[in-house]
Amino acid sequence: MSETIIESTGNVFTDLGFEPGEAAILQMRAKLMHDLRQSIDTAGMSYAEAARRLGVSQARVSDLVHGRWEKFSLEMLITLEGRIGRQVTLEFLPEVVV
Repeated sequence: MSETIIESTGNVFTDLGFEPGEAAILQMRAKLMHDLRQSIDTAGMSYAEAARRLGVSQARVSDLVHGRWEKFSLEMLITLEGRIGRQVTLEFLPEVVV
């Protein structure tokens, strides 16, 4: 039995069949959530401390830490990054022809 290996596009959501625009947004949300989780972990913050710094409830911190991405808009994740002192920038790259 031979396995076919398909090269990734670099965006797992595109690879899963999402439309390019939606895949780009999902990838940005995933990256922002990962960064926020990592910042909370690195700082050793409790849920209570993270909630205070982010200006959200502890339940929202739990949603963030457990990767419940469907509960956070891209705009909210960017806002949360700002609340912990991080600046989010957007980079435009040339179109990739597949």
